[in-house]
Amino acid sequence: MHHSPQIFCSTDNTLRMQFYMCGCFFSANLFIKEYKMHVTFNGRDQFLREYGEILQAKGCSNPEDLVQELEEEVLQRQKLQEESWRRRQLVASQYTQLNPNIFTLQASFLDPKFQELVCLAQEASQDSNAIISQMQSHQSRIYSFPVFTHEFCHQLLQEVVNFEESPLPKGRPNTMNQYGINLGELGFDDFITRLREDYLSHLTQLLYPDWGGDTLDSHKAFIVTYKEGMDVELGYHYDNAEVTINIALNEDYSDGDLYFGPLRAETSSHRIGYSHQLGHGLLHLGLQLHGALPITQGTRYNLIIWMRSSRVRNRLCPMCDREPSLVPVKNGFGDGFTTKTVDVCSTS
Repeated sequence: MHHSPQIFCSTDNTLRMQFYMCGCFFSANLFIKEYKMHVTFNGRDQFLREYGEILQAKGCSNPEDLVQELEEEVLQRQKLQEESWRRRQLVASQYTQLNPNIFTLQASFLDPKFQELVCLAQEASQDSNAIISQMQSHQSRIYSFPVFTHEFCHQLLQEVVNFEESPLPKGRPNTMNQYGINLGELGFDDFITRLREDYLSHLTQLLYPDWGGDTLDSHKAFIVTYKEGMDVELGYHYDNAEVTINIALNEDYSDGDLYFGPLRAETSSHRIGYSHQLGHGLLHLGLQLHGALPITQGTRYNLIIWMRSSRVRNRLCPMCDREPSLVPVKNGFGDGFTTKTVDVCSTS
């Protein structure tokens, strides 16, 4: 789909971009939790024709019973951007922050080992081995390392619980997790932008330059909550991201380990496991297949950041494997797609 170049000028000479979603968001990768299936939904007839027999083989006696649920999901996705912006404005005007100081990223929130790692990455030039040796490597280019101090995790978790208990409306974090918080709606966009640009990008450009790690220019950040009676696990999936970091915010729960398989395009039955550590982040490619085993006690909170490169995804949408069909968003990063953009400040 052709779009004219978008022209913006920023007072600080940084490039402002118009972001987009791919049209496939409104019909593809709809998750049926009961049968742990992602489906494409373009109406009743197409759905029953393509998935009826598969669902019956999985134990679904009448696949047609799922049609209304999928229609509601499509409608919810169509309203998502507008409703998210409305919630964001409502929170900004009515929510009383419990720990106002944590909404602006400060170096004191970051584990000293993480700061040392970032400094090393800045000095390492093209030598990724220099920083990999300072991380815990989990095979398949999956790495873990401390990110936040325990004190900051405690303060952030206090804020999350305080917001969860408020009467203000909340949007679900993503299309698979039903419980959690969109951190952009809570007011953490600048915090996450600074974390991505000033810290994480120095690691990703060395570790994943072939997957856009050197050109990350947007993100989606959210808290996921796992608790008995709510979500307790997460099915096998891949992320709508070039690079993902998953940071544990607490440790007073049992089980709930992550497990990883191959990249989406690869075929392998080999899987590896990972147990969360408080304040530690797990860094991996978005297309790395993974899931979460059930927790058996307590509540687990994780901060997840999907980091995106428009340079990579503008060529091919990772969710539909086609050139993206661009749908503009009024505010925010959308799903990280852009068109060609001209900075008139630098060209005039």
